[in-house]
Amino acid sequence: MTKGLIDRRSFVLSSTLLAALASSSLGWAATAKDAEVLVEKLVAEINAVISSGNSESVMVRQFEEIFKSYADVPTIARYALGNDARGLSQSQMEKFIKVYSVYVSHKYGRRFREFIGGKIVVQKSRPIKSFFEVETLAHLKGWEPFTVSFLVSNRSGKLLFFNMFIEGINMLLSERTEIGAMLDKRRGDVEKVMKDLQNSI
Repeated sequence: MTKGLIDRRSFVLSSTLLAALASSSLGWAATAKDAEVLVEKLVAEINAVISSGNSESVMVRQFEEIFKSYADVPTIARYALGNDARGLSQSQMEKFIKVYSVYVSHKYGRRFREFIGGKIVVQKSRPIKSFFEVETLAHLKGWEPFTVSFLVSNRSGKLLFFNMFIEGINMLLSERTEIGAMLDKRRGDVEKVMKDLQNSI
């Protein structure tokens, strides 16, 4: 099941991203409980969508709104681009963030449909340097429960999740690998990559 959600290649969390988050000061004194409350709201909305019985197209649009509300989209998009983000103008970066936001929310929205008939339950939270980890447990019919963890920070000025792990598999690094392969195919042409992302939606 989790293989269908995220590529099962073994990843470790990028030390570069951790260092950037650790060196940045929080805009306000967030707590692990604050992060847990955020993820409880996120999970409640995900559970509501997967139990709604709506069509795939409707559910995907709902997941897109959830992603925009709860995810630190600029951070995720920049990380997915890697070093190529440095060469973009502000307008190009803003365009990529917009295109990537729709792409990634549709991508994971379709895969979260595999959770239909199940639910996600928040288990616990803990601080890690300047961000927080909130652990949840996914209960799916016919499958052993598995862990889904969210990393949460208010580095952007608002408490949002910036990464997700499913049984230890890192969403950020999976996305960087995929976008990196697309950039290689297009010889670093981000405009062409954006068109590819739009065409894949």
